[in-house]
Formats: sequence, C-alpha cells, structure tokens
Amino acid sequence: MAFTELEIAQHMKVLEDSLWTRRRPAFHLRDRIREGQRFTDQSIELFFVRPAYNRPSEHIEESIAKVRFVRTQRVWRIFWKRADLKWHGYQPCPKAPTLTAALRVINEDPHGCFFG
Repeated sequence: MAFTELEIAQHMKVLEDSLWTRRRPAFHLRDRIREGQRFTDQSIELFFVRPAYNRPSEHIEESIAKVRFVRTQRVWRIFWKRADLKWHGYQPCPKAPTLTAALRVINEDPHGCFFG
C-alpha cells in the first residue's frame, strides 16, 4: 500500500527537520544544486539534482539513499546505491525503527556510502 497524502506530508516534515536542514547545499550553490525526494509506493528516494560534469547545461540526479517502510514489521529499511547502480541494503545498519532514526544513520554516514 502506497503512502497516503497525510503520511507524505508527515514524512516531508521529518525529511526537512532531520536531513535537509543539515545537508542542503550552501546558499551560493542553490541555483545549481538542489535536493529532492521521490515517493514511490512505500519508498522514499533521496537525491541531489546538479549539472552534469561534462555537460553543465544538462542536469542529472545523483542518488543519495533510499528508505523503504515495511508496514508488517513497522521498520524502515535503509539502502545505498553501489557502483553497479543497484540499491543494496546498508549493512552496518540495515533497519531503523523510525524515519528519523533512518535519516540519522544516513546523515552520520560513517562509511561514506551516502555522501562520499
């Protein structure tokens, strides 16, 4: 079952408070780089939109992380995109009890998987 409109609004507030206020690009870069999120079914994909390296007039999405809510277990699963461009479970901490806790793991990023 996909997120409801109310759930999306609640998740957007958590994203803003727990992640984007800390990870938003510097003010002088915001006309070139912006943050984004995509809600698909029970998942939220986090990304930056920035100019392509060799084609600055074109913009690309650079994936950061993906979290998926498993309703039956009431847990958030955390994923990162590896070099093979596929999503893989984040092994140091594959699950979190809340979206806030999952975003804390992503924000701390001790292994450099999400923000390099």
